Amino acid sequence: MNNPGIIINVGRQIGAGGNRIAKFLAKEFSCKFYDKELLNLAAKESGFCEKFFEQNDEHKKFFKTLFHVHVPFLGDNNFYKNNFGQESLYQFQCEAIRKAAAAGDCVFVGRTADYVLREYTNTFNLFVCASPEDRIDRVSERKNIDRAAAERFLRCEEEERASYYNYYTGKRWGHADSYDLCVNTSVLGIEKTEQFIANFIRQRFGLTETVKP
Repeated sequence: MNNPGIIINVGRQIGAGGNRIAKFLAKEFSCKFYDKELLNLAAKESGFCEKFFEQNDEHKKFFKTLFHVHVPFLGDNNFYKNNFGQESLYQFQCEAIRKAAAAGDCVFVGRTADYVLREYTNTFNLFVCASPEDRIDRVSERKNIDRAAAERFLRCEEEERASYYNYYTGKRWGHADSYDLCVNTSVLGIEKTEQFIANFIRQRFGLTETVKP
């Protein structure tokens, strides 16, 4: 699909700095930023409460939690009448991503946006990773937990994230052949990595302005 403008899709390991980099790129290229904002858009698409989408974000097995959600979370839709299921929830999110992309330049964080927008020609698909030590340190500090707990958290959450991505895309989460660029923020540090990625994107889209070192 030949759409004008720029669409940047950012996949990320937990604690690698992907969210920060995505925000930097959104500001650098004057793009609309979408992370959890997509959940609000998906909720509007479906008529279901945003809280429901938040509780089940990027988890392949999330539909199992539906039966533990209080009825008010379901909004005005009739659960049984609409035959709501896991695939339907994902499709609501996909539609929200497509509508956001059609509205103008944007940066998406996760949620298989690279796959959803695979027919668009103006996309750049990025994956951000980092060393286990750096990621454990960041998660430990951010969540105020010890390193052992941070390591368990990373292992569990990334298994879910990978399972979700692989299931819906048929690709491999975090593997180079699924993206246009994979970067390890532990090599240059996050700030220099941001500049490197921005310059790479300018080359990708033929933009003349360069990021100052």
